[in-house]
Amino acid sequence: MAQAKKELNFWQIWNMSFGFLGIQFGFALQGGFMSRIFQTLGADKDAIPFLWIAAPLTGLLVQPIVGYLSDHTWHPKFGRRKPFFFVGAVLSTFALFLAPYSSALWMAAGALWILDASINISMEPFRALVADKLPDSQRSYGFVVQTLIIGIGTWVASNLPWFMTQLGVPNTAPAGVVPDSVKYAFGIGAFVLFSSILYTILKTEEYPPEDMEEFEAEKNKGFFHGFKEILQNISNMPAVMKQLGLVQFFSWFAFFTMWSFATPAITEHIFGATDTSSAAYNNAADSVGNYLGTYGLVSMIYALVLAFFTSKYKINRKLLHLASLIAGGLGFILIYFIQEPWMLHICFSLVGIAWASILSMPYAMLSSSVDPKKMGVFMGIFNMFIVIPQIVAALGGINFLYKTIFGEEVINTMLLAGTLLIIAGLCNLLIRDKKASHD
Repeated sequence: MAQAKKELNFWQIWNMSFGFLGIQFGFALQGGFMSRIFQTLGADKDAIPFLWIAAPLTGLLVQPIVGYLSDHTWHPKFGRRKPFFFVGAVLSTFALFLAPYSSALWMAAGALWILDASINISMEPFRALVADKLPDSQRSYGFVVQTLIIGIGTWVASNLPWFMTQLGVPNTAPAGVVPDSVKYAFGIGAFVLFSSILYTILKTEEYPPEDMEEFEAEKNKGFFHGFKEILQNISNMPAVMKQLGLVQFFSWFAFFTMWSFATPAITEHIFGATDTSSAAYNNAADSVGNYLGTYGLVSMIYALVLAFFTSKYKINRKLLHLASLIAGGLGFILIYFIQEPWMLHICFSLVGIAWASILSMPYAMLSSSVDPKKMGVFMGIFNMFIVIPQIVAALGGINFLYKTIFGEEVINTMLLAGTLLIIAGLCNLLIRDKKASHD
């Protein structure tokens, strides 16, 4: 007999989502500093997106498969999602520690590939866990608490190289060598990633499948049946998922553009620094990490406000997401026009509003519209709308669009990111399902 889902308090939801702190440490260090590592190892600016491509390509395959496997996993002691948390944590920790020690571009690209694939092994089951554990009335609240933790992780991790520099760790190195400040930051990130996921594993209990006989029968059908089922679910995905998929496409194209080009764009346009072995460049790159930390800090504050509000009141998820994405788009566009570096904090504060919404509202809308028995696989399929735009961007989409529409200067990538995020916001108007839109 299935256990009824009871409402959980803040700290219970916090414990089951705490592993996202480490996951976001990994993503923030990856997003904020892998392009810096690529440039340090000699990559041309226009080649940077292509060096990222292995990560989303792997995610395209990993996410639906992991989602399906976690749906069809159960152990009385280890649970359903927790085995995937652990495997992903071990692999991610290894990749995160090794990435800054790369001595060649192919090594750094390989480390990024392993890191991104491993983080996804843990991340998608975390999304499904919220839907597993919480009643529908707490879904928005649960995803917002996850976003709060993600915001903390983004802010702290993005500032780690700067903080290491303040402690006296060298911030420069010979040409082709990653500075110690970045190496120390990635080492700390590896420790936080593993320990925070382990905390969630130890502090969280999972519900067993609702119908154990049906569950065992489905599980025993084998992998090829599972592959066929994944394809069937893709072809028969709910209309809401397709509509949200369009929103996700433009949203994640925009953020992939930022992760790929924020460091070269801002260090060149705002600070006038291009020599990757110089103190000027490395100090500017630390500052970029600090500005990226701002969007994590603001996303944390925004998520905290939303957590309080959604715990007491109903919201219109669609309109909230629309407004948040447009705010973020304006933040990206303003980067092109500012005169003083401190004003970047304002720009990335607006970006933080969009980031908080991206990490919560689409999942809350989706979880109210799909079969709970297939939550893992649908969350995995849904994340194809995250990796596909990144693949398109990496295969030349960014370079073609920003140069064709705005011009050759690398700062124009931020204009492209802002435009795409505003389009993503407007795409929310296509969502008609009231159950998905309203909490």
